Amino acid sequence: MTNPAPSHTGPASDDAVPRARRSAAWFAVAALVAVLGGGAWTLGRKASAATPEAKVPPVLVTTAPVRAQDVQVYRSGIGTVASMATVTVKARIDGQLDKVGFVEGQDVKAGQMLAQLDPRTLQAQLAQARATQARDQAQLGNARADLARYTTLIAQDAATKQQLDTQKALVGQLEATVQTDAAQVQYAQVQLSFTRIDAPIDGRVGARLVDPGNIVHAADTGGLVVINQIDPIAVQFTLPEDAVQDINRLQQKGAAPLAVVAYDRAGTQQLGTGKLILLNNQIDTTNGTVQLKGSFANPQHTMWPGQYVNVRLQLDRRAGALTVPAAAVQRSQDGTYVWAVDAENKASSVPVHVVQIADGTAVLDQGVAAGQRVVVDGQYKLRPGATVAENRTAAKAAPTAAAAGGNNASGVRN
Repeated sequence: MTNPAPSHTGPASDDAVPRARRSAAWFAVAALVAVLGGGAWTLGRKASAATPEAKVPPVLVTTAPVRAQDVQVYRSGIGTVASMATVTVKARIDGQLDKVGFVEGQDVKAGQMLAQLDPRTLQAQLAQARATQARDQAQLGNARADLARYTTLIAQDAATKQQLDTQKALVGQLEATVQTDAAQVQYAQVQLSFTRIDAPIDGRVGARLVDPGNIVHAADTGGLVVINQIDPIAVQFTLPEDAVQDINRLQQKGAAPLAVVAYDRAGTQQLGTGKLILLNNQIDTTNGTVQLKGSFANPQHTMWPGQYVNVRLQLDRRAGALTVPAAAVQRSQDGTYVWAVDAENKASSVPVHVVQIADGTAVLDQGVAAGQRVVVDGQYKLRPGATVAENRTAAKAAPTAAAAGGNNASGVRN
């Protein structure tokens, strides 16, 4: 009787039982995780549904109202101080410079002696011309006496008509000679007067260009000294070409010249107030500007030739002009604008046209209305439709900053 072969089904079945148990455990864990996750998601939805959406805080800004007030409208430019008149004093004759009658940098008056040339040669020529004149006058007197005698003799038939005519011609010839002598005397006097060189205008002399003892010539290009008239003094400046029509309109309206105010380079100190004396008759096509000139009284010499100044050409006073702080005006590639705040404290960008900006104030002629609020600080945080709130801390500091900025007298005309 043979024994049956050993069977392996027993061990295989024993290993399968733990494997089945592990699979069931994993399924149970997965199901529990799913249940817990679904519950958490449901609870999260309920919690989010029960909690309201968080509000966006308002943007803190500083605002100011648009004001209506009378303002002075003007055009601003940069100019150069120039002497009202400049004269290079030259000798009109050749001669040796004997003496100089001025001190370098001195103020001189018209008619004051500046230089003296050696006059001796011209004095001798004048004396010679006068002697010749006296001789010819004596000859003329004798010829006139002979003419009177010939006139008497011709009436007595003691002289011929030819003799009388010849004597008349001689008298006429000598009269012309005497006139020539008088002209020669006058010419010699004028030449002699050129030996004294006087100041042609009031002004200030510069450096002496020739020292006494030198021979000067009428053809010399350098001259003896240069005189600049600095009281009154001129300021030359330029403005954009669109200012021409405004200036012409005001000049035709009123007889008084337009006022021009000059400030120093920093724009903080007023140097003087003058009047417009020149609007050039041509616009410079290379840069689109027109040249102007103002005349200023300068008794204290606050302005000096060659000095750069800021210039304001005052046009007219605008009544009830709309003004805002200059900080409210913003610029973009599309132009100027301000952030306006409505009654619901919503901000919006409003295009505006700026007439001028000066002393921390901008003058507008369109885009806003009197009483409307505009943002002067905090604009960089704004978006159209954003809710704003007044920044009380910045508002308290604003008066101090405005007082400091109000001292700046420079202005830019847009």
